[in-house]
Amino acid sequence: MKKMVVFTLAMAFALSSVVSVQAQEKKEWIDPTEAAKVLDYQIQGEYVGDFIEDGEKTKIGLQIIAMGDGKFRAVSFTGGLPGAGWKRGDKTEYVDGELNASGQVVFKLEDGEGTAVATIKDGKLMAVEGDTIVAEMKKVHRQSTTMGAKPPKAAVVLFDGTAKSAENWTRGQIVLEKLLRHDVESKEKFQDHVLHLEFRTPFMPYARGQGRGNSGMYVQGRYECQILDSFGLEGKNNECGGIYSIAEPIVNMALPPLVWQTYDVDFTAARYDADGKKVKNARVTIKHNGVVIHDDLELTHGTPGKAKEGPDPEILYLQGHGNPVVFRNVWAVKK
Repeated sequence: MKKMVVFTLAMAFALSSVVSVQAQEKKEWIDPTEAAKVLDYQIQGEYVGDFIEDGEKTKIGLQIIAMGDGKFRAVSFTGGLPGAGWKRGDKTEYVDGELNASGQVVFKLEDGEGTAVATIKDGKLMAVEGDTIVAEMKKVHRQSTTMGAKPPKAAVVLFDGTAKSAENWTRGQIVLEKLLRHDVESKEKFQDHVLHLEFRTPFMPYARGQGRGNSGMYVQGRYECQILDSFGLEGKNNECGGIYSIAEPIVNMALPPLVWQTYDVDFTAARYDADGKKVKNARVTIKHNGVVIHDDLELTHGTPGKAKEGPDPEILYLQGHGNPVVFRNVWAVKK
């Protein structure tokens, strides 16, 4: 958009009777039903619409991130949301805000250009500057196009929500509604394969950086694709979708915490000669929430944290990092 004005979000949720007052007491939520009672959680999320200036409309996406204690960061994306109109390099702007005594979320830009008031009601945001509408947006709830993908007949089903499938993992433990707890490694080992898994990060508004919903998908136990609550962040190699120490994702496709997300992987293992010398690097294509974030990427080296590179088949490791990340619908097909 051409210019983002200073704006105030007057929250017209009409949900005061169910809003939790525990936001300052509790630091993390793993159950969406409980988190939904918290105002910060209700406000955060993705919005799409138009910024209007001099009668001209510019499509924008907005990600509002809950930062704890009624503090928020709003990130605007000119052209639409990441993976849906916005691509890396397109215009992005950030503005911080917080709840005031009147129950409004106030965002202020440093340059102080203009003033607008935006109200949110029934998932719709409208910003008005004087008598002029400057933005109209609607809250959206995106879902991965590969969510719920069924394993083909040839698949090795690693976890399907049953107690028996939890036995496919070292330290396999079921939590909540038939979900697999983090910090597990598959007993099955893999060379070339395709993989599907679904994961959910916790709502941890008070945490920052690597302390916010941290885990990892270690393909073949050797190459980590980061799992993290990176909603609204830049998309670095140590954030969600990044191949740690190797490559950042093409686009940050992280959805808000407590929203189910997917990884779909097509992996070709490194090749070794008869003497055990690596002669060809591993390669991988990964989709995050149905969008390609690594396209036939060459993995020049293994990533730290688990198994070293080598010629033998290896495990799938879902990293334990002290945060309550959970998984479901995990399967692989050997090639």
